[in-house]
Amino acid sequence: MMRRVLAGVVTGLLVGGMALLGTGVANAHSSVVASDPAAGARLAQGPARATVTFNEDLQTSYPSMTVTGPDGNLWSKGEPTVEGRTISIALGELGPVGEYKIAYRVTSADGHPVSGKINFELTEQGNGTPGPKANAKAESGDESDGGVPLWVFIAGAVVLFGGGLAFALLGGRGTKRS
Repeated sequence: MMRRVLAGVVTGLLVGGMALLGTGVANAHSSVVASDPAAGARLAQGPARATVTFNEDLQTSYPSMTVTGPDGNLWSKGEPTVEGRTISIALGELGPVGEYKIAYRVTSADGHPVSGKINFELTEQGNGTPGPKANAKAESGDESDGGVPLWVFIAGAVVLFGGGLAFALLGGRGTKRS
């Protein structure tokens, strides 16, 4: 009996080890391979578009990209576009000297969201006109994004839990068992 148990354990370890050796390397999420402007770049004037390029194709659903200046205003114009491995957004002429932040959020090929920031510096004053403050939505008190409110999910969870609990406690009563 002891030999069978030992043989089973050894066989299980061998099969498990072989299975682990046979698996490939897990794919990591998308990662940034390049940007324009490059991270840490010092520019006399900004490009017409800010771009971030990844190591694999991106999904086109729900991309987000903004460029915020040292004044806290948005300097990006319009909506971002995703083409293959690259997300980009139009820029107007930049304004104040200082650090600009490119903030992005994309969905990688495997469906996971990837976000980050890339900073660059403008070294000469530009004549551009800024957009609104980057946090104007939060300051105005308009926090609604058009989604379903959280209370709906909480109420649904309470109803489902309560119904399941009631069924578990009272469900078998009043029925004949054979």
